[in-house]
Amino acid sequence: MTWSAVLLVTAVVWAVSVIRSVRLRALVYSLPLPMTLVLVSTDNNRVEGAQLLGVLGLNLFFVTVAVTHHRLRWPILLADAAGIAVYVALSAGLLAVVIPFEVALAITLVLWLAAMLLLRRRARLNTAAADDPPAAVETSNGGRPDGLPPLLKLVVIFVGAILTALLGAVLRGMVVTFPYSGVLVAVEARHQLREFSRHFARNSLALVGFLTAYHYLQDVSSAVALGAGWAAFAVVAAALHLPLRPRPAAPDPTTAAPTIGSPPDQPSPDRRPATPPAGDATPGDAARRRDPATSTGGGPAVVRRTAQVRPPRPLRPAAEPPSVR
Repeated sequence: MTWSAVLLVTAVVWAVSVIRSVRLRALVYSLPLPMTLVLVSTDNNRVEGAQLLGVLGLNLFFVTVAVTHHRLRWPILLADAAGIAVYVALSAGLLAVVIPFEVALAITLVLWLAAMLLLRRRARLNTAAADDPPAAVETSNGGRPDGLPPLLKLVVIFVGAILTALLGAVLRGMVVTFPYSGVLVAVEARHQLREFSRHFARNSLALVGFLTAYHYLQDVSSAVALGAGWAAFAVVAAALHLPLRPRPAAPDPTTAAPTIGSPPDQPSPDRRPATPPAGDATPGDAARRRDPATSTGGGPAVVRRTAQVRPPRPLRPAAEPPSVR
């Protein structure tokens, strides 16, 4: 690996390491930028079956770091070293045999699908165990920065890139998928290694698409192979991040729910209609409506005369005897 490649890898890894969001960091980390730099700037510009299985080695690296750090309580740097050792051992075993690309592709897809089913099952079990209190997890979104300062981080990445270049003689073709930024990303995301591993395992299918497109067009031209690889990566990544089903729209709070009941103009079946006020009656209705005081049963209406009250007569003088009738 040339010095220009070391500087480019350092810049890419530093840009990835300063991202705080775990999900976005996993997506950016899965970009095949280091792979592109290695394929362009080194003699290892061929992608075969062993390099395709190197994507599984990337996932195995993060699984090893997560298990040793969280379950075995190893220090993060020692866990990082264990992950690198596992990747180097896997690379030595893959380079010792010749693996056809189609066989490696089938193995990778089957293992990826099995991993996705296992992660989905574990997610359902975690959802079912909602009674247990959630573990305290320090997220990177809006949380306090728990990593190195940016300038010191840049120095550490530069030294790590040099050491990775020295490992090229041992890794040979497997240097294409070596976890360049993964070494420092594991340190930065040590509190979210499980979440990061799940996101990266899902995004690693896009790396499989990149390497597959590059393999089938690498004999045509390196530029054409790289263009096809990036196009395949973009398509697979977009398909992975598209929602599987549309989310139900939230109800509009301004729209009231319809009330189920009898219409206002239709009386209830078990109640008699209320008599409308006198002011609401029309002249026609008043003419047609019978007065209950003037109706008798079912016969004809009887007109009753109003009794006239005569005014009292004036009193006569006391001298006159009262008339006898």
